[in-house]
Amino acid sequence: MKPISANVRFLAALIAVSCLLVSCQESINNQLNLEGEWRFQTDPEDVGVDQAWYESVLEDQIVLPGSMAENDKGEDPSVSTHWTGNMWNDSLWYTSEKYAKYRAPDNTKISFWLTPRKVYYGPAWYQRTVEIPENWTDKYITLHLERPHWETTVWINDRLIGRDNYLGTPHTYLLPEGVEAGTHTLTIRVDNRVSDIEVGLDAHSISDNTQSNWNGIIGDIYISAQPKVHLEDIRLFPSVREGKVDVVVAVNNKTRQQVEAKIKLSARLKEGESVPLPALEETVSLAGIDTLNFSYDMGEDFATWDEFEPNVYELTVTLESELGKDDKVEDFGMRDFDAVGQHFEVNGRPIFLRGTLECAIFPLTGYPPAEVQYWKKIYQALKDHGLNHMRFHSWCPPEAAFVAADEMGIYLQVEASVWTYLGDGKPIDAWLFREAENIMRQYGNHPSFVMFAHGNEPRGDSLNTFLNRFLAHFQELDPTKVYAPASGWPYLEQADYYVPYQPRIHRWNEGLNSIINREAPQTEFDYDDFSSAVDQPIVSHEIGQWCVYPDFSGLDKYTGVLEPRNFEIFQETLEENDMGDLADSFLLASGKLQTICYKADIEAAMRTKPFAGFQLLDLHDFPGQGTALVGVLDAFWEEKGYVSPAAFRSFCGPTTLLVRWPKRVYYSGDSLVVPAEVAHFGSEPLQEVSPSWQITSEDVQIIGSGKLADTDLPLGNQLSLGDIAFDLPQIDQAERMILELTVAESKNSWDFWIFPKVLPDLPENDILITDEFDSKLKQYLEAGGRAILQLGRGDLRPEAGGDIEIGFSSIFWNTSWTSGQAPHTLGLLCNPEHPALAEFPTEYHSDWQWWEPISTGAAIVIDDLDPGIEPIVRVIDDWFENRKTALIFEAKVGAGKLLVAGVDLESDLENRPVVKQLRYSLLKYMGSDRFDPKTALTPSSLSTLMK
Repeated sequence: MKPISANVRFLAALIAVSCLLVSCQESINNQLNLEGEWRFQTDPEDVGVDQAWYESVLEDQIVLPGSMAENDKGEDPSVSTHWTGNMWNDSLWYTSEKYAKYRAPDNTKISFWLTPRKVYYGPAWYQRTVEIPENWTDKYITLHLERPHWETTVWINDRLIGRDNYLGTPHTYLLPEGVEAGTHTLTIRVDNRVSDIEVGLDAHSISDNTQSNWNGIIGDIYISAQPKVHLEDIRLFPSVREGKVDVVVAVNNKTRQQVEAKIKLSARLKEGESVPLPALEETVSLAGIDTLNFSYDMGEDFATWDEFEPNVYELTVTLESELGKDDKVEDFGMRDFDAVGQHFEVNGRPIFLRGTLECAIFPLTGYPPAEVQYWKKIYQALKDHGLNHMRFHSWCPPEAAFVAADEMGIYLQVEASVWTYLGDGKPIDAWLFREAENIMRQYGNHPSFVMFAHGNEPRGDSLNTFLNRFLAHFQELDPTKVYAPASGWPYLEQADYYVPYQPRIHRWNEGLNSIINREAPQTEFDYDDFSSAVDQPIVSHEIGQWCVYPDFSGLDKYTGVLEPRNFEIFQETLEENDMGDLADSFLLASGKLQTICYKADIEAAMRTKPFAGFQLLDLHDFPGQGTALVGVLDAFWEEKGYVSPAAFRSFCGPTTLLVRWPKRVYYSGDSLVVPAEVAHFGSEPLQEVSPSWQITSEDVQIIGSGKLADTDLPLGNQLSLGDIAFDLPQIDQAERMILELTVAESKNSWDFWIFPKVLPDLPENDILITDEFDSKLKQYLEAGGRAILQLGRGDLRPEAGGDIEIGFSSIFWNTSWTSGQAPHTLGLLCNPEHPALAEFPTEYHSDWQWWEPISTGAAIVIDDLDPGIEPIVRVIDDWFENRKTALIFEAKVGAGKLLVAGVDLESDLENRPVVKQLRYSLLKYMGSDRFDPKTALTPSSLSTLMK
């Protein structure tokens, strides 16, 4: 942290200028609550200002706090709705024949995000009668609107007070001097259109992709009165190293006459016991807008704030003069958050950020809740899953989110409401500075607020010049935080840290060439080379993005203003293709694969030494931008049933055990040598730990175990524990094994597979294996033969799977928003008890042993075949298509029996042990009496699959 004293004069000047215009913060005394019923009227033609609606009595009613949609105001969504948000490939919804029935007025269902019950874009007018009390005469009176959306214009009676267009902070208006006690008409015009301030249609502060572009006012709504000599703003700059808090207090003396006043500062720990802190008192002389600087000594025994011990203090500032008494209470924490080399430190202790995004996804309200309890639920989900960090993607949350994060020890990265072009001299440039300054003033004292970036993935010809100026400004304004130019890019030397997209196992547009799909399963890789070239802490940008099949069982949770009509489309198309009964199985199987992908992503990040953390996109579902079902939790931050928080935390916790597998597939009798290490970012170093390991078979028989040398664990990662060395047993049957590593209270485990080197001879049979559906095969089957037909992507017609790119991983983000980026499928679903798989170790879902067959595999679409065909191994299709896809299926053909496989079962088998084993299992099954397909296909029907 830079010296606090360097910024005081700059901050004081900023506060003084801002406070001449309007009160910066609410008063806690003398409040007139404005919650309840208001008069209301929409203004779709935007004529209200010209016709002076503030002078008339509005005819409709609405309840605030709330939105129009919550009050059932607005229009029904339709094809003609002009949404706030880019649709990219989702625009096919408007033209594709398959969506025609969902464009009908009585059945409008859009596929690309949740659908508001009501929509409205434009001005709406809110009005009520207010009674100014007699004892407010000669007071400083302000109107406080905690979170309007978006631009507000306010009149008291027929007098215009002003306009405001902040997105991330309250709108606060100073009522004119001389407002008399008695009855007055307060009128507020709220306009949620995008006009000259172009924050970006996909910015999560306004987009229908996320919270919805709502119209209304939420949170606290009140009028307050303060003495004419009163507190305007308080900024706190704690220093753990110095054991003090620098306090900057802005005081406004509206009389502009010299006034003597007493000011008192006193701090106390909000929860628990602490040594009483002495008050600091001074007498000051005030004549206008004054900025007072204090150094508050925290003593010798203060409590610090971090993720493990989130001790929150409150500072009470009281100002008393002959014109009255005013006081404010501000929360803060004794917390230093610094970028030190390539890492972050909290209070001098290294940390690793394990984070996720909050993308303004609020299905019940369509806007961010202003209740602390709601945010505690979210943060508890983070902690349960081992996370300690949250990034707010292109938006700033309300006060309640900071209060909850303070109490629960969550590190926050806040952003200033934009995802757009910058630096081109448009109004957005100046607005962004004001928005960010107001965020700092409003929320900057919260100890959880440690990181700041202007927004997401910016563009602009003069971008770097603009962002360097932006960074320098805010680094000077508030040195208790660290600053990145943006999330995603660019890298700037001026910044404190860097948030790049490169260090992850699948990047945008990599398709099947990503690490997870290109390289055989191993865990040796990390991002040391990339990170070592950057002399800043790196927090990897939006890692993961692994999809899962929709959870239709949770649709009844959508009881608020946003309806899951996109999910309804996917559910209906699944049922139309006679697979509705498989929805839960698709969810669970794809969820297991999703978890495997997240484990690979997160462990790679935690293996990287010059690394400061990662930000997932996302721990919970993102039901917009094409419907991105990337969460292990649903949009309500609740479990889906396929991975427990404890299981997730095992590879994503403060102390995470890691191994560097050279491979995940072994032959029996091989020597297994696996280096073990740990990433330890707990509350303190660990002394004399005793690492142990064991290998168990699938039926939980212990195959081997051992101990590694006792060691001390400092804070950090790439802490070596030694090699796990073991000679694998000689086996006759392929098996899945589990390696479990334990250190103190932490455990982690990894699956691997052992295959026999020499397979038993199969009984003599005449099974034909071919990749040609030719006359020879047809005649062979007609004569009662048994055969395997191998089909690759290049053999299939596009509509039969030739255009489906199948990889090991799940879908990245979704195929709609990415315009069909590969992979196109969500893994496998099979029955491990099927006799065809009796000699091949598998669960009901994809795991790493399937990487080899899938890497050259094909998803065969069997929609047009007899519906009685039940694949032995299914491929779970993209929910936008919901085709019946198979990797392996069987059928009667004439007098013969045929197994069709989208796997190359013949090439280079000595170097492909998994395929060799799968081939053996299939052939053994086909040579037995159990090979008895129930459904018959004709050669002509099969020929429809092939080019």
